[in-house]
Amino acid sequence: MKGRVLIVAGSDSGGGAGIQGDIKTVTALTGYAATAITALTAQNTMGVFGIHPVPVEFIAQQMRLVLEDIGADAIKTGMLHSEQVIDTVVGVLEEMGGEIPLVVDPVMIAKGGASLLDPAASHAMQRRLLPRADVITPNIPEAQVLSGLEILDLDDMRHAATLILSYGCKAVLVKGGHMDGETVTDLLVTNDGEEVFTSRRIDTPHTHGTGCTLASAIATGLAQRLTLPEAVARARNYVDQAIRQAPGYGGGHGPLNHAWTVDDGF
Repeated sequence: MKGRVLIVAGSDSGGGAGIQGDIKTVTALTGYAATAITALTAQNTMGVFGIHPVPVEFIAQQMRLVLEDIGADAIKTGMLHSEQVIDTVVGVLEEMGGEIPLVVDPVMIAKGGASLLDPAASHAMQRRLLPRADVITPNIPEAQVLSGLEILDLDDMRHAATLILSYGCKAVLVKGGHMDGETVTDLLVTNDGEEVFTSRRIDTPHTHGTGCTLASAIATGLAQRLTLPEAVARARNYVDQAIRQAPGYGGGHGPLNHAWTVDDGF
Protein backbone atom coordinates (compact mmCIF):
# COMPACT_ATOMS: atom_id res chain seq x y z
CA MET A 1 0.00 0.00 0.00
CA LYS A 2 1.44 3.35 -1.06
CA GLY A 3 -0.01 6.86 -1.10
CA ARG A 4 -2.53 8.37 1.33
CA VAL A 5 -5.48 10.13 -0.31
CA LEU A 6 -8.00 12.23 1.62
CA ILE A 7 -11.28 12.39 -0.31
CA VAL A 8 -13.68 15.25 0.47
CA ALA A 9 -16.92 14.41 -1.32
CA GLY A 10 -20.50 13.19 -1.10
CA SER A 11 -21.72 9.66 -0.49
CA ASP A 12 -23.45 7.64 -3.24
CA SER A 13 -25.85 5.06 -1.84
CA GLY A 14 -25.69 3.19 -5.15
CA GLY A 15 -21.96 2.66 -4.64
CA GLY A 16 -20.81 3.64 -8.12
CA ALA A 17 -19.69 7.24 -7.65
CA GLY A 18 -18.89 9.65 -4.84
CA ILE A 19 -17.09 8.47 -1.72
CA GLN A 20 -17.83 4.82 -2.45
CA GLY A 21 -16.40 4.92 -5.96
CA ASP A 22 -13.45 6.98 -4.72
CA ILE A 23 -12.51 4.50 -1.98
CA LYS A 24 -12.71 1.58 -4.42
CA THR A 25 -10.52 3.40 -6.93
CA VAL A 26 -7.80 4.37 -4.48
CA THR A 27 -7.75 0.86 -3.01
CA ALA A 28 -7.65 -0.82 -6.44
CA LEU A 29 -4.59 1.28 -7.28
CA THR A 30 -2.92 0.20 -3.98
CA GLY A 31 -3.38 3.53 -2.22
CA TYR A 32 -4.91 4.30 1.18
CA ALA A 33 -8.23 6.18 1.18
CA ALA A 34 -9.49 8.40 4.01
CA THR A 35 -12.66 10.48 3.75
CA ALA A 36 -14.53 13.59 4.81
CA ILE A 37 -18.15 13.21 3.72
CA THR A 38 -19.89 16.42 2.62
CA ALA A 39 -23.39 15.07 1.92
CA LEU A 40 -25.44 11.89 1.93
CA THR A 41 -27.38 11.08 -1.22
CA ALA A 42 -30.18 8.62 -1.90
CA GLN A 43 -29.57 7.39 -5.42
CA ASN A 44 -29.28 4.42 -7.73
CA THR A 45 -28.52 3.96 -11.43
CA MET A 46 -31.76 5.76 -12.33
CA GLY A 47 -30.89 9.05 -10.64
CA VAL A 48 -30.53 11.06 -7.42
CA PHE A 49 -33.68 11.11 -5.30
CA GLY A 50 -32.52 12.85 -2.13
CA ILE A 51 -29.61 14.84 -0.69
CA HIS A 52 -28.88 15.30 3.01
CA PRO A 53 -26.11 17.87 3.62
CA VAL A 54 -23.55 17.28 6.37
CA PRO A 55 -23.07 20.25 8.75
CA VAL A 56 -19.97 22.21 7.76
CA GLU A 57 -18.52 22.01 11.27
CA PHE A 58 -18.53 18.23 10.99
CA ILE A 59 -16.96 18.32 7.53
CA ALA A 60 -14.13 20.41 8.96
CA GLN A 61 -13.75 18.08 11.94
CA GLN A 62 -13.44 15.04 9.65
CA MET A 63 -10.75 16.74 7.60
CA ARG A 64 -8.74 18.00 10.56
CA LEU A 65 -8.70 14.68 12.40
CA VAL A 66 -7.51 12.78 9.34
CA LEU A 67 -4.83 15.32 8.43
CA GLU A 68 -3.56 15.70 12.00
CA ASP A 69 -3.17 11.96 12.58
CA ILE A 70 -2.97 9.92 9.37
CA GLY A 71 -1.90 12.70 7.04
CA ALA A 72 -2.31 12.78 3.26
CA ASP A 73 -0.08 12.63 0.21
CA ALA A 74 -2.89 14.01 -1.98
CA ILE A 75 -6.38 15.43 -1.49
CA LYS A 76 -9.30 15.01 -3.89
CA THR A 77 -12.49 17.04 -3.70
CA GLY A 78 -15.77 16.04 -5.27
CA MET A 79 -19.27 17.18 -4.36
CA LEU A 80 -18.97 20.53 -2.57
CA HIS A 81 -22.56 21.64 -2.96
CA SER A 82 -22.64 25.13 -1.44
CA GLU A 83 -20.57 28.27 -0.93
CA GLN A 84 -20.41 27.52 2.80
CA VAL A 85 -19.03 24.03 2.19
CA ILE A 86 -16.40 25.33 -0.24
CA ASP A 87 -15.33 28.06 2.17
CA THR A 88 -15.11 25.49 4.98
CA VAL A 89 -12.97 23.08 2.97
CA VAL A 90 -10.61 25.82 1.80
CA GLY A 91 -10.40 27.16 5.36
CA VAL A 92 -9.21 23.79 6.67
CA LEU A 93 -6.68 23.45 3.86
CA GLU A 94 -5.31 26.91 4.66
CA GLU A 95 -5.05 26.32 8.40
CA MET A 96 -3.37 22.91 7.98
CA GLY A 97 -0.75 24.41 5.69
CA GLY A 98 1.66 22.28 3.69
CA GLU A 99 1.91 21.62 -0.02
CA ILE A 100 -0.35 18.59 -0.45
CA PRO A 101 -1.34 18.06 -4.10
CA LEU A 102 -5.03 18.90 -4.62
CA VAL A 103 -7.20 17.36 -7.34
CA VAL A 104 -10.53 19.15 -7.85
CA ASP A 105 -13.40 17.37 -9.58
CA PRO A 106 -15.80 20.33 -9.89
CA VAL A 107 -19.06 18.26 -9.87
CA MET A 108 -21.10 21.17 -11.23
CA ILE A 109 -23.46 19.51 -13.71
CA ALA A 110 -25.57 16.38 -13.15
CA LYS A 111 -25.56 13.65 -15.80
CA GLY A 112 -29.03 14.80 -16.84
CA GLY A 113 -27.80 18.37 -17.32
CA ALA A 114 -29.12 19.99 -14.13
CA SER A 115 -26.86 22.42 -12.27
CA LEU A 116 -25.55 21.15 -8.94
CA LEU A 117 -24.12 24.50 -7.82
CA ASP A 118 -25.86 27.83 -7.37
CA PRO A 119 -24.12 30.97 -8.69
CA ALA A 120 -22.65 31.83 -5.28
CA ALA A 121 -21.09 28.38 -4.96
CA SER A 122 -19.71 28.53 -8.50
CA HIS A 123 -18.11 31.89 -7.71
CA ALA A 124 -16.64 30.53 -4.47
CA MET A 125 -15.13 27.62 -6.37
CA GLN A 126 -13.49 29.94 -8.90
CA ARG A 127 -12.34 32.45 -6.30
CA ARG A 128 -11.19 30.21 -3.43
CA LEU A 129 -10.80 26.55 -4.45
CA LEU A 130 -9.36 26.62 -7.96
CA PRO A 131 -6.33 28.77 -7.04
CA ARG A 132 -5.26 25.98 -4.67
CA ALA A 133 -5.72 23.15 -7.18
CA ASP A 134 -2.85 21.25 -8.74
CA VAL A 135 -5.30 20.01 -11.36
CA ILE A 136 -9.01 20.48 -12.02
CA THR A 137 -10.90 17.86 -14.07
CA PRO A 138 -14.01 19.42 -15.67
CA ASN A 139 -16.09 17.63 -18.29
CA ILE A 140 -17.29 19.63 -21.27
CA PRO A 141 -20.46 21.09 -19.62
CA GLU A 142 -18.45 22.06 -16.53
CA ALA A 143 -15.65 23.58 -18.60
CA GLN A 144 -18.25 25.62 -20.49
CA VAL A 145 -19.64 26.99 -17.22
CA LEU A 146 -16.19 27.75 -15.80
CA SER A 147 -14.93 29.42 -18.99
CA GLY A 148 -18.14 30.92 -20.36
CA LEU A 149 -17.21 29.48 -23.76
CA GLU A 150 -18.99 27.03 -26.04
CA ILE A 151 -16.90 23.91 -26.60
CA LEU A 152 -17.35 22.01 -29.85
CA ASP A 153 -13.86 20.79 -30.73
CA LEU A 154 -10.26 20.47 -29.52
CA ASP A 155 -9.45 24.13 -30.18
CA ASP A 156 -12.43 25.14 -28.06
CA MET A 157 -11.21 22.82 -25.30
CA ARG A 158 -7.80 24.50 -25.51
CA HIS A 159 -9.25 28.02 -25.25
CA ALA A 160 -11.47 27.04 -22.31
CA ALA A 161 -8.62 25.36 -20.46
CA THR A 162 -6.39 28.40 -20.91
CA LEU A 163 -9.08 30.66 -19.48
CA ILE A 164 -9.66 28.31 -16.52
CA LEU A 165 -5.91 28.33 -15.84
CA SER A 166 -6.19 32.08 -15.32
CA TYR A 167 -8.12 31.39 -12.09
CA GLY A 168 -4.83 30.21 -10.58
CA CYS A 169 -4.88 26.42 -10.79
CA LYS A 170 -1.69 24.69 -11.98
CA ALA A 171 -3.32 22.40 -14.55
CA VAL A 172 -6.65 21.73 -16.27
CA LEU A 173 -7.75 18.39 -17.67
CA VAL A 174 -10.76 18.99 -19.92
CA LYS A 175 -12.54 15.67 -20.47
CA GLY A 176 -14.06 15.23 -23.91
CA GLY A 177 -16.45 12.38 -23.26
CA HIS A 178 -19.51 14.56 -23.88
CA MET A 179 -18.47 15.33 -27.45
CA ASP A 180 -19.57 13.14 -30.37
CA GLY A 181 -17.31 10.78 -32.25
CA GLU A 182 -15.70 7.37 -32.04
CA THR A 183 -12.67 8.80 -30.21
CA VAL A 184 -12.67 10.34 -26.74
CA THR A 185 -10.13 13.16 -26.45
CA ASP A 186 -9.00 14.63 -23.14
CA LEU A 187 -6.75 17.69 -23.02
CA LEU A 188 -4.27 18.40 -20.22
CA VAL A 189 -3.10 22.02 -20.18
CA THR A 190 -0.54 23.68 -17.90
CA ASN A 191 1.37 26.92 -18.12
CA ASP A 192 4.24 24.91 -19.64
CA GLY A 193 2.25 23.30 -22.47
CA GLU A 194 -0.35 20.66 -23.23
CA GLU A 195 -0.79 16.94 -23.75
CA VAL A 196 -3.60 15.24 -25.67
CA PHE A 197 -4.91 11.83 -24.57
CA THR A 198 -7.15 9.77 -26.82
CA SER A 199 -9.00 6.47 -26.54
CA ARG A 200 -11.70 4.66 -28.44
CA ARG A 201 -15.23 5.42 -27.24
CA ILE A 202 -17.03 2.52 -25.54
CA ASP A 203 -20.74 2.24 -26.42
CA THR A 204 -22.29 1.42 -23.04
CA PRO A 205 -24.71 2.91 -20.49
CA HIS A 206 -22.48 1.74 -17.65
CA THR A 207 -20.54 4.93 -17.05
CA HIS A 208 -21.83 6.07 -13.66
CA GLY A 209 -19.01 7.51 -11.60
CA THR A 210 -16.44 7.92 -14.36
CA GLY A 211 -15.61 11.49 -13.33
CA CYS A 212 -15.19 10.64 -9.65
CA THR A 213 -13.16 7.58 -10.54
CA LEU A 214 -10.81 9.41 -12.90
CA ALA A 215 -10.12 12.22 -10.43
CA SER A 216 -9.46 9.79 -7.57
CA ALA A 217 -7.18 7.70 -9.79
CA ILE A 218 -5.21 10.84 -10.66
CA ALA A 219 -4.99 11.79 -6.98
CA THR A 220 -3.69 8.31 -6.17
CA GLY A 221 -1.03 8.65 -8.84
CA LEU A 222 0.10 12.00 -7.46
CA ALA A 223 0.14 10.54 -3.93
CA GLN A 224 2.41 7.81 -5.27
CA ARG A 225 4.74 10.44 -6.76
CA LEU A 226 3.86 9.94 -10.42
CA THR A 227 4.15 13.04 -12.57
CA LEU A 228 0.82 14.59 -13.55
CA PRO A 229 0.92 13.26 -17.15
CA GLU A 230 1.83 9.80 -15.83
CA ALA A 231 -1.01 9.94 -13.30
CA VAL A 232 -3.50 11.03 -15.97
CA ALA A 233 -2.40 8.31 -18.40
CA ARG A 234 -2.69 5.57 -15.77
CA ALA A 235 -6.03 6.93 -14.53
CA ARG A 236 -7.48 6.96 -18.06
CA ASN A 237 -6.40 3.37 -18.62
CA TYR A 238 -7.90 2.33 -15.28
CA VAL A 239 -11.25 3.97 -16.11
CA ASP A 240 -11.25 2.53 -19.64
CA GLN A 241 -10.82 -1.01 -18.34
CA ALA A 242 -13.32 -0.45 -15.51
CA ILE A 243 -15.93 0.56 -18.10
CA ARG A 244 -15.13 -2.39 -20.35
CA GLN A 245 -15.50 -4.81 -17.45
CA ALA A 246 -18.58 -3.15 -15.89
CA PRO A 247 -20.87 -5.68 -14.15
CA GLY A 248 -24.05 -4.44 -15.84
CA TYR A 249 -25.94 -3.67 -12.63
CA GLY A 250 -29.10 -1.54 -12.57
CA GLY A 251 -31.57 -0.31 -15.15
CA GLY A 252 -29.96 3.07 -15.84
CA HIS A 253 -26.39 4.36 -15.85
CA GLY A 254 -24.68 1.42 -14.18
CA PRO A 255 -21.47 1.36 -12.13
CA LEU A 256 -17.97 0.51 -13.30
CA ASN A 257 -15.93 -2.50 -12.23
CA HIS A 258 -13.55 -0.70 -9.89
CA ALA A 259 -12.03 -4.00 -8.78
CA TRP A 260 -10.72 -5.17 -12.14
CA THR A 261 -7.14 -4.74 -10.96
CA VAL A 262 -7.70 -7.26 -8.15
CA ASP A 263 -6.75 -10.89 -8.88
CA ASP A 264 -9.92 -13.02 -8.73
CA GLY A 265 -7.86 -15.88 -7.36
CA PHE A 266 -6.82 -13.97 -4.23
